[in-house]
Amino acid sequence: MSTREMRHAPTAENHPDALKPADLARLINSVILPGFVGTTVPQWLASALRNGLAGVVFFGHNIDPDSPAQVAALSAAIRAENPDAVIGVDEEGGNVTRLQTRDGSTVPGAAVLGALNDLATTEAAGRAIGRLCRDAGINLAIAPVADVNTNPLNPVIGVRAFGADTELVSAHTAAAVKGIQALRVAACAKHFPGHGDTMADSHMDAARVDLTMAEMAANHLPPFRAAVAAGTAAVMSAHIIIPELGEAPATLIPAASALLREMDFDGVLITDALDMAAVRATVGPGEGGVLALLAGNDLLCVGNPLNAYTTGRDDEACYTEVYDALHAAAVSGRLPLEVLRRAAARVQALAEWSAGPVSADAAEEKFDGAGWVSVAARAARIDSLGARPVLSGAGRVTLVDARAEPNMAAGPTANFLATALGRYAVTEVAAAEISGVELEVALMQSAGVGESVVLVLVDSLGSAGQQETMEMVFSTVPQAVCVNAGLAPRQSTPYSAIHTHGFSRVTAEAVVRILETP
Repeated sequence: MSTREMRHAPTAENHPDALKPADLARLINSVILPGFVGTTVPQWLASALRNGLAGVVFFGHNIDPDSPAQVAALSAAIRAENPDAVIGVDEEGGNVTRLQTRDGSTVPGAAVLGALNDLATTEAAGRAIGRLCRDAGINLAIAPVADVNTNPLNPVIGVRAFGADTELVSAHTAAAVKGIQALRVAACAKHFPGHGDTMADSHMDAARVDLTMAEMAANHLPPFRAAVAAGTAAVMSAHIIIPELGEAPATLIPAASALLREMDFDGVLITDALDMAAVRATVGPGEGGVLALLAGNDLLCVGNPLNAYTTGRDDEACYTEVYDALHAAAVSGRLPLEVLRRAAARVQALAEWSAGPVSADAAEEKFDGAGWVSVAARAARIDSLGARPVLSGAGRVTLVDARAEPNMAAGPTANFLATALGRYAVTEVAAAEISGVELEVALMQSAGVGESVVLVLVDSLGSAGQQETMEMVFSTVPQAVCVNAGLAPRQSTPYSAIHTHGFSRVTAEAVVRILETP
């Protein structure tokens, strides 16, 4: 029987001491969590699920926003093949959403909640995320972000974190975990042991944390302790290099997972995606999967098959690469069966827990989208805006978008602010696509129109390019308003600005509400 045939072999009775090929195939499948392409279950995936595949991760391309029932139907089709399937999704609220990718998240993101600093609101936001997932048939929310964003230049965490203060992040991480899991959706605190002090995005490059383990223990591990104490069902490992642990990504180092287990965590340790550069460009996803299991991880997140760096390989090939590497390692004895069995048991326990009853209060709670807009508006910081409503009597709005390309975690999105301004005549100007002269002409034309408002949208006040655009905007139209969707500066800005702590549907609608309110 070939390796490919064994992956899809029918179930056979388990023999603990000498597994039959079919049983080994099921055991290997039970620790793999791939992505796939499409809004229905492809044949290869259905076959693997019948043969014990742990489950799947949904990405934005698996969601049809024009068919509200599609995601739940997809989840049901997956469970028809494997009733114990774990179905995960990156649903953080704010900038990172998969279920609401097209229109933007209706739940405030972590930085919004951290700025407001009301634990009851954060727990309610967790329940809202749990409800979105449960209604879609999803039982693993790959959230919350438990990283402490101590490096303001961090290119991948930023507003995805509750903040830069360890105590605050710890408290809100625990509240979010409790909220998500009130719906019997497993929370997954990420990215252990802490991605908040990096200067690189591990999707695209090796990310180093040049801190001692004593510094990590003091500033970055406490939120994960808080998540464990709150009962988080899962934790996600980070592909970050901490020199004191070794020169490999933490996902692949036994000492890293040992730190987590020393916190009395016996839940599922999930790898960050094995197709990310820190693993893909070094040992590769297959060998990375073997090393991750040997290091103490339980569930291998394969990654998004439509990422640019997987071009030329289909979704089944991404899964097969990991499966074949595990199979070879198991057959050779390099990957002990006990390691696979222990990991599989933890994954099974998560699936069984998620199938339990939801409390009546959590099941009946309803979430008002307008209420979340109020939360986002209250959390926003306003600098030098003045008392007069900016949009009062405005007939035209020129929206200069100076933002950089989104990071891999968030992915490309629509301009939610332009959508929220829909009742106005909006002219969108993409600063990156025109010259400085063309931008100046557009601004001067706008300034010459009566009752016209200019807004400049940025997401990094530390970006030289975005600063240059802002300087041109304010020198041409001094009464313009900056909408900062990134981290707020410590000091108030001398120009009019609304700091939203993130960019989503709910923050965009909050901005419009602020601009219309005296």
